[in-house]
Order: sequence, then C-alpha cells, then structure tokens
Amino acid sequence: MRRILTLLIAFVTTVAAMSQTDDAHYFETKKQLDIFNSIYKSLDLAYVDTLDASEVVGTAIKAMLRSLDPYTEYYPEENMKDLKEIYTGKFAGIGALIRYNLKLDRVVIDEPYEGMPAALAGLRKGDIILSIDDSSMVDKSVSYVSSRLRGDPGTSFILKIQRPTTGKKIKMKITRQIVQTPSVPYYGLRPDGVGYINLKQFTEGCAKEVRNAFIEMKEKGMRGIVLDLRDNGGGSESEAVQIVNMFVPKGKLIVSNRGKLKRSNVDYYTKVEPLDTIMPVVVLVGDMTASASEITSGALQDLDRAVILGTRTYGKGLVQTSIDVPYNGNLKFTSNKYYIPSGRCIQAINYRHAQGGYTEHIPDSLTHLFHTANGREVRDGGGITPDVVVEADSLPNIGYYLASSGTDSTEVMLEWEVDYIARHPQIAPASDFEISDADYADFKRRVIASGFKYDPESEKYLSNLIKLAKFEGYYDDAKEEFDRLEKKLTHNLEHDLEYHKKAIKRLLADDIVAAYYYQRGTVENQLRGDKQMEEACRIALSPEEYWKILRP
Repeated sequence: MRRILTLLIAFVTTVAAMSQTDDAHYFETKKQLDIFNSIYKSLDLAYVDTLDASEVVGTAIKAMLRSLDPYTEYYPEENMKDLKEIYTGKFAGIGALIRYNLKLDRVVIDEPYEGMPAALAGLRKGDIILSIDDSSMVDKSVSYVSSRLRGDPGTSFILKIQRPTTGKKIKMKITRQIVQTPSVPYYGLRPDGVGYINLKQFTEGCAKEVRNAFIEMKEKGMRGIVLDLRDNGGGSESEAVQIVNMFVPKGKLIVSNRGKLKRSNVDYYTKVEPLDTIMPVVVLVGDMTASASEITSGALQDLDRAVILGTRTYGKGLVQTSIDVPYNGNLKFTSNKYYIPSGRCIQAINYRHAQGGYTEHIPDSLTHLFHTANGREVRDGGGITPDVVVEADSLPNIGYYLASSGTDSTEVMLEWEVDYIARHPQIAPASDFEISDADYADFKRRVIASGFKYDPESEKYLSNLIKLAKFEGYYDDAKEEFDRLEKKLTHNLEHDLEYHKKAIKRLLADDIVAAYYYQRGTVENQLRGDKQMEEACRIALSPEEYWKILRP
C-alpha cells in the first residue's frame, strides 16, 4: 500500500510539474507576442518614416524561421508558385537553363530541355538574351530574366537573342508551356544484362517512371539493376515507398514519421505485390543523396534487399509538412523525424541553427547500433553508410574554376564549347563521344591565351601555414624549407591543364553532349569510365559476392 501511495504521489508531482512547465511556456509565448505587438504599434505610430508592414513584419517572420532549421519556410501568396514547383517539379516557361556571362555582362542560354519550347525554337547554348517583348534584358540578373521567361502556360512573347558565333540578331515567337524536368533523364540496358536507371528527383509520378523502365528492361532479359541516386536530393516520401515496394513484398513497414503531434505520426507500408524480390539490386549513393533518396536506399539496406554502393549520404532525417496560413500563404515546416525499418533515424546534423551556421555533424562515437533484417550492423545519426565504399573521382580545383562563371577569364570554357558546337553539326552517339586530343590542345591554347587565372588550393594553404609559422615564431628556422616548397607549388597553368587533362576533357564532353542529346545524353556519356558504376555492375553480376554482402 505504501508503495502504491509513493507511486501515486510521484505521478501527481510529475503531472503538476508538467502543468507548470506548460503554463510557463504559454505565459512566455504570450509575453513575447505582446512585446512584439507593442513595439510594432509604437514604431508604426511614431517612427520618423512610414513603415512598410510587409517588409518590416516579413523580415521578422524570416528571422524567426531562420532561427529554427533550414527547411522551415513561409511562402506568401505571390510565391506560392515556387512551393508548387518544389512538390511537382513543374513550372510554366520555355524549358531552358540560363546563366550569367560575366565577360559579356549578359544572361545567356546554357542548356535547352529536350522537346521544350526553347529547343523547338532553335535556341542554342551561348545565345545572348537581348529582350523579351519590348523589355530589354541587358544588364539584368539571372533571376530577373528567369521571372520574365516564366508565365502562364499558353502565353506567347517575342524573344530577341544574339548568336555569338555569327553576331546575328534573331527574333522568335515562343509560347510558354508546362515544363517538368525529367525525374528519370536516362535508363538503359547494358550488353552484359545490367539495367541502369538514373533517378534525379522524387517528384509526383516518378515511381511510375521507374516502374515502367524496370518492366521494359526486364522483358529484354535484364539480369541485375543499378539504381543511381547519387545526385538526388529527395522529394516525395510516398514516391520513395512505392519505389521500394517494387522490390519488397506487400505489407512491409518502410518508414515511420514521428513528431510532437500524434495525429501527424504515420507509418508507410508497402501496399502492392512487388515486381521482383530476387533480382540483384545495387543502389549508387553519394554525399548529395538526401531525404527521400535516403529513405529508399536506407529501407532497401535495412531489409537486405539491395547492396548500397558509393559514399556516405547527406543525412537528412526530417520530414516537412505544409499548412495554409491567412491571406493565401503557406507555411512549410519541419514536423517529424523519420525512422527506416531498422528503427534508426539518419539525421546527420543538429538541424537547429547555431551562431555562425549549423552545428557540427553528429560524431560517429555518439551514434547508435541497429540491425538489418539479416542481422547486419548499421548505425543512425550520419546518413546511410554504404555496404561497399567506392570513392568517386573528384573534380580538380582548376576544373571547378573553368566550369564556374566567377570572373571574365572563366568564360573561356563556354566560348570554346559554343565555337565547337557551331563547327560540328553532328557528333558521335552520347555513349561514345569524347574530346579528341587535337581538340583539347586547341582548348588549352585558348585558355592560356585568355589569361585565365584561378586560385590553386595548395598555394592558399601554404600561405596560411606561413602566416601561422610567423605568428608562432617558427618561420625563420624553417624559411629555406618554405621557400623550396613555395617554388614547387608555384602556379603553372600549362602544367595544370595537362596534368588534369582527363578530368577537364570529361567536363567539356558533358557540356557538349548536352547540346546535342540533352540530359539523357549527358548521363549516358558520364557513365563512360565511371568506376562506381563499373563496380556496381560487377557486383550485380556476381551472385555469390552479392548475397555474401547481404547475408554475411
């Protein structure tokens, strides 16, 4: 009896403490809102200038959300199209990527999409946008030009461009239409019987695209499948569950959402019979694999249904919910964490904003151990760790500067590509195309003659090391060694262009292939010499090794 009485007292004490905590929270909330309301009313009444309510209060809203996490955002009525585009991947426009050419001080066409108004009108890479209807686009930003190219589907406008290779100015009438970037830009069956599907985003209907591609290749004799999620930042959670369901039996728990409100908690199970539960599946992942991509790869790993290959994923274990707010706006906010079949949440960072940015990634030592269906060890708190780690080829520093548009000289790569395209009405098929040594020699000459400059990382690190050595008093004793190292690390453009020839040729090939074969061609060309892809195919065709990984 005494023990029951003690437990009852403890329970009442706990409830009372919780009630006090809730009361304190509600009081503090009301207090801060009253203060904010009072401050704004005082400023609106007596401030020297008239306040713009949308700007002042809008700034306060943005600051409030910025203190929470990077995924919680407010969309006022005028920005609702942006939110719709996030969920559907659709917008109305001409269907082309544009970029700013700093050397020309103009916005130019970078890549038209296949079958879209820009491509059908004959727009090409490098075309300079001069005007839209009677409005000049000279000296305008990319965002400004983009907003004018977009509009309601079915509306038309007159676009005036200048073709850089001829100097000719061209006017054309373009009708906007719904543009949807392809979720599956490329899929195909290799001669060895391995199918490949490149999934770029989890937008509405993407599971159907993946399903159709799988069925088509299976009917042609596919022996194994590689699903590429390396650059997939995620999207729809339900689409991810449907894709997992292609390979996993009906009735399996795939992902659970858990948050503060019980009514927002939901469990996603597979609902239909799978297409195949035996065929080897290898999923390619990398540091840009996030969110729904991690649900897909993580669930397949936890259920021992696929070998995950590549490098550790991003680690986004959060779910966002959208609710309507007054005056036709919308609030997208983080409402849940998600947990994949083993019970783990793979959120890699403390997602709350910290001073100066985000907090560090969760250390491996603080993660927890979980197990897959077959008893394999997996961990939470740091994205999805692949079953087979294969590092991707990294982009050299000079390649990054050549491909960016940060200075006048970096536009030399775009100029050379535009000239190359003008000289070649046709090129080899996407799977075979490469830049010849003669063409690369011409590119090298153009880069050197342009005065191209970039920041070699080794020189910057050495400079910082010298500063530190001087500060700590070690520099004088090590001056000769520093001088010798500085001479070895001296910037040599011709040497760097030759040393990184292979990587730079791949960059050039990617851009040029896109001008002829669009996104599908770029993906197909990138698979040439892709060591992660080659290892994935090898494992998919090696049943003994494949099952040894999944059933140790």
